[in-house]
Amino acid sequence: MSKFNVPTREEVSSNNQAIFDNLEKAVGFVPNLYATYAYSENALANYLALSSAKTSLTAKQKEVVNLAVSQVNDCSYCLAAHTAIGKMNGFSDSEILELRAGKASFDHKLDALANFAKDVTENRGAADGAVVEKFLNAGWTKENLVDTIVLVGDKTISNYLHKTTDVPVDFPVAAPLEAVEA
Repeated sequence: MSKFNVPTREEVSSNNQAIFDNLEKAVGFVPNLYATYAYSENALANYLALSSAKTSLTAKQKEVVNLAVSQVNDCSYCLAAHTAIGKMNGFSDSEILELRAGKASFDHKLDALANFAKDVTENRGAADGAVVEKFLNAGWTKENLVDTIVLVGDKTISNYLHKTTDVPVDFPVAAPLEAVEA
C-alpha cells in the first residue's frame, strides 16, 4: 500500500495553511487526520464545516455517536481522539467503553442514542425498526434521528480516511474494546 505521510503546513495550499493556523490557535496543534484532509484543496474546509455544522445534538451527545461509530468502523485514530474528547465532555473511562459498545447503562436516553448509532452504522443505514422505536421512545425526536444519521456519515468519512491512509495517531491510544470486555 502507498505510504501517506502527514503533510506539513509548507506542503499544503495557502487556503489549507490558513486553516492549519486557525487549528493551531484553537486546538494547540493540527491533528494528523485533519492535516491528511489537506491533501485536497477543499476537503479540509468541507469536512470542518460539516463537523461543526449546527445540530440538535449537544457536544456530549455527539461524542456518544462518534464513539459508537468509530468502534463499529474499527478506526484507531477516531477512537483515540474521541476517547480524549469524551473525557473532556465528562464521560468516565468505563462510560466511554460502554458507549463504544453501543450502550450506556448509566443513562437511558444516551443508551438509546448509542444503540441507534451502532445499529445504523452496522447496517449501513438500514436501522432495525425496534432500535428506531427505542430511540424515539427514549425521548429523541425525528430531528435528532436525522441529525444522528448526518453525524454517522460525518464520522464514517474520518474513519474511512484514516483506515485508508493509516496516518499516525497523535492522541493517547484507546485500549481495544475486546481487551477490556474480557
